Amino acid sequence: MTLLRNAHTLPASTLSDNARISWRQQCSHVAKSSEFYRRLWDGKQPPCDLNDLPDLPLSDKSHLRVSQADHPPFGNYLAAPQARAVRLHRTSGTTGQAMNLALSERDCEITETVGGRAQRLAGLTPDDTVAHCLNYQMWMGGLTDHMTLQKTGALVIPFGVGSTELLIRTIQEVGVTALSCTPSYPAVLERVIADRFPDLSPKDLGLRLGLFGGEAGLDDPAWRTRMTQTWGLEPRNANYGVSDVFSNFAAQCEYDTRLHFVAADVLYPELIDPETTQPRPIAPGVTGELVLTHLERECQPLVRFRTGDIIAVDATDPCQCGCTGFRFRVVGRSDDMIVVRGLNMFPTMVAAVINGFSDLNGDYRIILDQPPPFDVLPVHVELADNVTPSVALAQAIENRFKQVLGVTARLTLLSPGTFGVTEGKTSRVIRSFS
Repeated sequence: MTLLRNAHTLPASTLSDNARISWRQQCSHVAKSSEFYRRLWDGKQPPCDLNDLPDLPLSDKSHLRVSQADHPPFGNYLAAPQARAVRLHRTSGTTGQAMNLALSERDCEITETVGGRAQRLAGLTPDDTVAHCLNYQMWMGGLTDHMTLQKTGALVIPFGVGSTELLIRTIQEVGVTALSCTPSYPAVLERVIADRFPDLSPKDLGLRLGLFGGEAGLDDPAWRTRMTQTWGLEPRNANYGVSDVFSNFAAQCEYDTRLHFVAADVLYPELIDPETTQPRPIAPGVTGELVLTHLERECQPLVRFRTGDIIAVDATDPCQCGCTGFRFRVVGRSDDMIVVRGLNMFPTMVAAVINGFSDLNGDYRIILDQPPPFDVLPVHVELADNVTPSVALAQAIENRFKQVLGVTARLTLLSPGTFGVTEGKTSRVIRSFS
């Protein structure tokens, strides 16, 4: 099937019809070529109707890890000859064993086209010069996200991570207008600017657009306000994806800060109750775990794959930007959820509290040094530059946690830069117990 550049603006009924056609071909490919799914389905044929997908068992990351361990390097869910693969990536491994990802030429084309839709939706244009500051060392966020940026027609600088002083000079010399990075990276840049460029402020760099992804906290109004006030740019969540599925299939637009699903022609979404795994409708006001099925994938097709991301659907009508996909927020990850005295806590909720304090620089970790159950939420947070730690400040933050989240927090205030620079995604929840 021909992949359309702007398929995400087609009527929902047209996309649904196209999805049904694509699935008939894809389910035949998976049933014939994927030993992994033949075994998971115990010889049962996949339904030709997408509405009947819930009849099939769910697959998840633990299944894929076992598959790759038993059948290296790509697992027995590789559904094409290895010679068809033209690119190998590796997942970041922030939630466990890193996975090898194989993409055919067609897989690469689809991935880049869908990601390009998301980056354009977020505001990147052919008139922009964008510095891409994610790790290029095998991670999907490096080269593949670079190619999604390039699909917009923008001039892309493959900068990567590290050499922050060089990046600042490059932004000035080349006239960079947009930055593609994790949301925690601007804080690193701010420290380097303060230390090495004392006559320069972040606003002086002239960036108009921040394209962020890979970490939680992008929907927090306090963080977005801080980005705008400090940098003078428009922050956009431009890069939501699941590496095993697609590197990027949702983004914000200029009219709506909720994520827009832009891959309905090649990716079928479901929602389930994360505890019971029962289906939930994709409808306004519904929260559940996102489950995804490839409608076209040659090398490593996934069917009813549990992403572990808990999302809240806010709207299903077309957006003012023209996107007809549903709009949603990521509440958190099922494996990052911490239950404190019966309350479900996610890192995004922690970020929303600490970003409300100008005495903090926004970098934090939830460090769990003992197994559950948890009576308090242990939060380690960095102070802003030139701020002295005090009992009064810690008490004020703890009081805010109690007021906003209803949870008792135990604050540890740390000096700026304590956590260091993270290449790629930042793991906010650290489990230090065995």
